Amino acid sequence: MTTLADPVPGGRPGDVERAGALAGELTGRGVHGVVLAYVDTAGITRVKTVPVARLPAAAAWGVGMSPVFDTFLADDSVVTTDVLGSPDGDLRLYPDLDRLVALAGQPGWAWTPVDRITQDGERHPGCGRTFLRRTVADAARRHGITFKAAVEIEWVLGRETVADGGFEPAVPGPAYGAIRQVEVSDYGADLLAALAAQGVDVEQFHPEYAAGQFEVSVGALDPVAAADRSLLVRQTVRAVARRHGLRVSFAPAVLAEGVGNGGHVHLSAWREGTNLHSGGTGRHGMTVEAESFAAGVLAHLPALTAVTAPSPASYLRLRPSQWAGVFTAWGLEARECAVRVVTGTLGARERTANLEVKPVDLAASPYLALGCLIAAGLDGMTSRTPLPEETTGDPARLAAADAAARGVRRLPASLPEAVDAFRRDALLRDALGPVLADAVTAVRLGEAAAVEGLDDEQVAAAYRWRY
Repeated sequence: MTTLADPVPGGRPGDVERAGALAGELTGRGVHGVVLAYVDTAGITRVKTVPVARLPAAAAWGVGMSPVFDTFLADDSVVTTDVLGSPDGDLRLYPDLDRLVALAGQPGWAWTPVDRITQDGERHPGCGRTFLRRTVADAARRHGITFKAAVEIEWVLGRETVADGGFEPAVPGPAYGAIRQVEVSDYGADLLAALAAQGVDVEQFHPEYAAGQFEVSVGALDPVAAADRSLLVRQTVRAVARRHGLRVSFAPAVLAEGVGNGGHVHLSAWREGTNLHSGGTGRHGMTVEAESFAAGVLAHLPALTAVTAPSPASYLRLRPSQWAGVFTAWGLEARECAVRVVTGTLGARERTANLEVKPVDLAASPYLALGCLIAAGLDGMTSRTPLPEETTGDPARLAAADAAARGVRRLPASLPEAVDAFRRDALLRDALGPVLADAVTAVRLGEAAAVEGLDDEQVAAAYRWRY
């Protein structure tokens, strides 16, 4: 369950008392501090921490943090918009007590995501978590639609002993190979134990394609909780790795060449407890609404990449024929298409059918990514946008005329191209609101300017240990 109501100064009814009880429980478990976490526009998780005894005060009055972080870049330099980027002002971070969890991977600490409001008690228009909460609530109120979502987590394990920010895989072995699992057996077991203790239902944990790469897939939740879980899982992956002398990178491209780290999003729309992606009369069991939802995502994908692939390093990953989904195409279990229709196994499809959106990486704020994907899908649903012809195989191999007939086109190949598409997409800008939309534009252009003149290997190195 996720708290969907906005925080209020003094605390929502019962919050302060509940925080006091939780603080007592945490103290009894040997927890000393609470991490208050959110994601900035650049995709960096920022935190403040408080002693456990201060949790009731945080629930009542929040914890101060500057709004300048909304226009921080990944390297901690600052850009500005007409209203953001100033050193002046303050915001209040309010913990979501429903998501509070003791960190098994970091003994002595608890963790919770936060919403940010102004000192006057108003929603902060630059808060990505608030944007996603608002989007989900509006979808339920206006359309009678709810969602389930999950974010895949991919990372590489490096050796801590490599100097000057370089990367050397911590484990040998082929893609999906048993060798890798054996090499990190103790780390993997500790990671699974920590995630289970934190209430994260892990569906899969396995070696992935790139050197030293692994992936964990988790169960679906409501979108806000799914975004929260993405942060929690990454916090845990990193913390457990450190205890084993390993270094973690979630960067889209750790090296200039090869397959990068993705953060694929799985998303399904539901009405009155029924999955719209199963049991319908459309293709592969989709309902008419589910087809239009997928069509809306496809239509807005060029602009969406400014949100889902927000780093210059993202475009080292987004290359054809590497399963990154760089064409506006969809298909059943089609791993080269940007939108993959997942029906699930016969007998479980009414529960598991969903869309997988592939051009997403973990430099993206999961709150902005999920909120914008939902807004795009709902636009297709309300407009009854027809889903184009299905694509099988690799879209890169389609003849130009065939690709044009199917509406298959290459997604932006650079961050400036993605920003240009985003600026032209009124739907996404309106969904985010002017403050957050302008922050997205300013931060993305700032990231692009920061790497101007660098070659691909230098770009990869610049972001290798930032995410």
